[in-house]
Amino acid sequence: MRTQVRHVGEGIHLVHGSHTNWVILREGDAVTLVDTGYPGDREQLLASLAEVGSAPEAVVAVLITHAHSDHLGSAEYLRAAHGTPVLLHDAEVPHARRDFLQQVTVARVLRNAWRPGVLPWAVHVLRSGGTERHPVSSPEPFPTAGPLDLPGRPVPVHTPGHTDGHCAYHLPDAGVVISGDALVSGHATSRVAGPQLLPGMFHHDRARAVASLDVLAGLDGDVLLPGHGPPHRGPIGEAARRARERAF
Repeated sequence: MRTQVRHVGEGIHLVHGSHTNWVILREGDAVTLVDTGYPGDREQLLASLAEVGSAPEAVVAVLITHAHSDHLGSAEYLRAAHGTPVLLHDAEVPHARRDFLQQVTVARVLRNAWRPGVLPWAVHVLRSGGTERHPVSSPEPFPTAGPLDLPGRPVPVHTPGHTDGHCAYHLPDAGVVISGDALVSGHATSRVAGPQLLPGMFHHDRARAVASLDVLAGLDGDVLLPGHGPPHRGPIGEAARRARERAF
């Protein structure tokens, strides 16, 4: 499957993997990679780096929004093969090590199998290695508060609920928010398009996920790069408020 790489702004690319997005932030020869897709997306991940004129050895850090299998897939590969640091919120570090797992269970998926799109999505998860465990052996918390000294100068924004340590990444100079799964614009199991929360079965703590929309609503920007779905253009605050309305 060929990757779909969208140029969003100077040095900013959103990549659509099989069912999950990741973001490439490039400055000169250096790259920050935000999320890595499913384990089965590795070929697409490497192809996306090549398409923007880069390579895995140019990735100076992998930032993870949250340690679900469809976002963490190739993080340990990059760390082990190239020494790339894998950075997360400190509450998400043990999750990336797989000290515990805050992810939808097989039993819960089966209870929701009657919902439109769930069974095809579940088949894709199996085929993409989504039930495999690829822990990061040495994940690291962010070294500083505020903007990270990395290409794109991303600012981590703690948005818990989907997982305890879920983080969005704000690029204030570019007016971009990389929202992970705290705010998406579509999903294989959703029947609506546009800004929304993922269906309830996917959240570790749905009430906190809803509350985190207020955090996102306070960020300046007009381009949303979600973990699932196409980019959304328009005020971030409006997108977050629309998702909050849909959540009730």
